[in-house]
Amino acid sequence: MLKRFSISLESNLLKSFDQYIKAQSYNNRSEAIRDLIRKALVKQAWLSDSNVMGVITLVYDHHQHQLQDKVTELQHDHHHQIVSTTHVHMDHHNCLEVIIVRGKAQEVQELADRLIALRGVRDGNLAMSSTGKDLH
Repeated sequence: MLKRFSISLESNLLKSFDQYIKAQSYNNRSEAIRDLIRKALVKQAWLSDSNVMGVITLVYDHHQHQLQDKVTELQHDHHHQIVSTTHVHMDHHNCLEVIIVRGKAQEVQELADRLIALRGVRDGNLAMSSTGKDLH
């Protein structure tokens, strides 16, 4: 059930927000505000070490000595946090690994940090989400 409320903003802030809405292709202000609130609640869940979900992406050179073994070993060490992985060959040298994770926010963040810090990882990212029911 949707509830209405009003909000007051300075004209410059509203103008900037309307530009953001257009750039992000929102249909209206309400959709944009809902997404911003959800993002804030996800961030709060991660800061409070709640149960969360996320996606770790890694791009790495598969020719890097023992890197694939280290990635696999870390995943096995944290098997209770890993829901699924996908490995894609981008070209002759580069691989993309997508790892869906679930668990306490701090543990998930630590796993992502350890994977991203491995020598040979060219790019890494953790996209955070929450299992919280208050987001819907």
